[in-house]
Amino acid sequence: MSIHERLDALSAAGVSVWLDDLSRERLRNGSLRELIAEWRVVGVTTNPTIFATALAGGEAYAGQIRELAARGAAVTDVVREITVADVQQACDLFRGTWEATDGTDGRVSLEVDPGLARDTEATVAEALELWKAVDRPNLLVKIPATEPGLPAITRALAEGVSVNVTLIFSVERYRAVMAAFLAGLEQAAANGHPLSQIASVASFFVSRVDTEIDKRLEAIGTEAALALRGRAGVANSRLAYAAYQEVFAGERWTALQAQGARVQRPLWASTGVKNPAYPDTLYVTELVVAGTVNTMPEHTLRAFAEHGQVHGDRVTGTADEARQVFAELERVGVDLPDVFAVLEHEGVQKFDASWDELATTVRRQLDAAR
Repeated sequence: MSIHERLDALSAAGVSVWLDDLSRERLRNGSLRELIAEWRVVGVTTNPTIFATALAGGEAYAGQIRELAARGAAVTDVVREITVADVQQACDLFRGTWEATDGTDGRVSLEVDPGLARDTEATVAEALELWKAVDRPNLLVKIPATEPGLPAITRALAEGVSVNVTLIFSVERYRAVMAAFLAGLEQAAANGHPLSQIASVASFFVSRVDTEIDKRLEAIGTEAALALRGRAGVANSRLAYAAYQEVFAGERWTALQAQGARVQRPLWASTGVKNPAYPDTLYVTELVVAGTVNTMPEHTLRAFAEHGQVHGDRVTGTADEARQVFAELERVGVDLPDVFAVLEHEGVQKFDASWDELATTVRRQLDAAR
């Protein structure tokens, strides 16, 4: 099977392949255009870590930073202008995909400042500002699924903003995200927004769950505990999909669908394998199911293209097996609520640190330009 055949098989199984990376260099050198044309990539996600790495890694931003330095722009304004400019270019590059898929794919995500993750009002305000600043119909504004983020998700959707809900780790929080989504669409309809023009995905993180739980299993150290390593991330995602099926078969969703609403698709995030002992395509192959998105780093995309396998739907009907994995985790002593609390806290903290790193890099480059 050729590289393209493997990716074609993944797409044919109903999985939308999105790239978890964006940079000015990638936009300029044709890399992203090639991934769209040849590697079946139909969307892009970004986060503060991606932008921090991109800005620190090359000269592609030097001209814009010199221009902004001459205008006396503040660091926060420069960060926003740089990220918005990259996302606008990516949105334009994906416009054909967006049109060809009737708005399902061709999406590009831009995250609100993670420092606002605990502030509902500030998150809503920035989500609306980003939506207006990018001014592209295929944008998704990323809002973290923290407790203060939930009402922000609802309010952004109610204003007609398309949203990528990020940093979801537990099925319990995912249910709250879906409830926030439904409430947002109900309010959007009441506000007169056409529901067919509002899109959303829910980004459920995978590999980080295994990383945290494996660490605890190794600390426990029993044979039963060690035998569970590498199983939690996929099991957690399969339970999330079962919750998705339940919610989007309900009357509340059916009423919104009759008004033209688009389903909030599950998006498997953090699908690059962190443990080299595991197959490098684990979180792609084992999470194949129609109507989902898998956003992956380029090395995972290329690994799947080279040797990945599609064994049909690996998710539907697996909830009982996944519950058994979780029961076994609890039996050996893994505190699952604490795992998810730690992952959310660390997730926000990591993105916040990357945002600070991005600001520091911009400040240094502004100073040099001046």
